[in-house]
Amino acid sequence: MFFNCIDTLSRQFPLPLLILTSICPLLVGWILDRLLGDPENLPHPIVWFGRIIAFGERHFNKGRFRIGKGALLAFSLIIIVFLLTALLLYVAQTISIFFLLILQTILIFYCLAGTTLIREVRNVFIALDVSLEEGRKQVARIVGRDTSQLTEEEVKKAALETLAESLNDGVVAPLFWLCILNVPGMMAYKMVNTLDSMIGYCTQRYRKFGTFAARIDDVANYIPARITALLMVIVARRPKLLRFVAHNGCKHASPNSGYPESALAGILDCRFGGGHIYFNEYIDKPFIGDNDRNLTTADMEKAVRICRTTETVMVIISLLFFFIRAVV
Repeated sequence: MFFNCIDTLSRQFPLPLLILTSICPLLVGWILDRLLGDPENLPHPIVWFGRIIAFGERHFNKGRFRIGKGALLAFSLIIIVFLLTALLLYVAQTISIFFLLILQTILIFYCLAGTTLIREVRNVFIALDVSLEEGRKQVARIVGRDTSQLTEEEVKKAALETLAESLNDGVVAPLFWLCILNVPGMMAYKMVNTLDSMIGYCTQRYRKFGTFAARIDDVANYIPARITALLMVIVARRPKLLRFVAHNGCKHASPNSGYPESALAGILDCRFGGGHIYFNEYIDKPFIGDNDRNLTTADMEKAVRICRTTETVMVIISLLFFFIRAVV
């Protein structure tokens, strides 16, 4: 009976329905992420993405034509995720608007990673209070570099660099693609990002096979990364840092990661970057910022506040976007 009431109202009042189906899932999904993060005891689609990518990489990243095989794998997975998500939403809508709302909310919740990211970064600093070795183990959960030889300061910097970069990957970029291509676009972006995080490295093993994955990730994050940096500077009320971000953002090996990282480096007045070992190969990276000072727990908490506020602002912008699109 409850489902029938929703369906009846949807036919009588299409504009409120349009607002409901676009705004409510985002708002509720975001609130769930703020409250729960990624529950470790529940199945997660990103984990499934990783298993599928790992399976494809093991079977196709060998022999000839690695660039083509890697491109075919990445392109196929992105398209399949987009189309499968669209199909699931269509089926849910044919059953009931209620089921559509629930499915959208769950998928948006799974695509946002702000709370889990902050929890992991805080745990790195807590682990360092126990020992350097514990800090290295904890930061290894969120970075791709070899952490076995990192100093205490390098562990802290690795955590905060990841915090800034993942503010884009885990919050701003998914919301950006949600606004552009709705939930299927958001899910497809998460596949793009997962591909890059697994095979998009410039190492001997992945240099050819992961080329397409890395390039498509560069394209998908080009605008969101700059939006992330801009919002961080606005939230910090440091407009003069825009020049610093513009100067240092392009120094990073990635065309996008350097922008949120340089924004946080400017806000904290510290230095990020430098070369590290990835998959047993040393990858040289330029420094971002000049003040090579020791970072503290207070710096981490300040960075967390900046990221939380930036996340909130991006959610508000997305909600306003959906409201205006529904009304116009």
